Amino acid sequence: MQEKLRLDKYLWAIRLFKTRSQAGDACDKGKIKFNGDNAKASRTVVIGDEYEVKTEEKRWRIKVTGLLEKRVQYSEAIKHYTDITPAEELDRIKYQAASFHTGKRLSKVGRPTKKERRDLEDFTDS
Repeated sequence: MQEKLRLDKYLWAIRLFKTRSQAGDACDKGKIKFNGDNAKASRTVVIGDEYEVKTEEKRWRIKVTGLLEKRVQYSEAIKHYTDITPAEELDRIKYQAASFHTGKRLSKVGRPTKKERRDLEDFTDS
């Protein structure tokens, strides 16, 4: 294993970001924090470090348990960090997922169908 590993490369390797440049951009924009301070992409990752990572999906809090130089499949990647995200953040994500709106109307809710409209017209005309 390699002794020195850049933060952007590590975040890409453990699959928190699709590309290494996205991981680097997140560091530049202050979305990666180490001990409450912004972490640079060139920061050396050490086993035991804890990072706060803000992605589009959620706010991660991870603890480094192993260094990973190359991107590997998900089942291998999750062995190199521990997800210590607070429970209230996980609850917020579940609530967001439950209230996700696709833009399609729910069945039997909203505007009446053609048959229902005819029935209403027949009812109101009488």
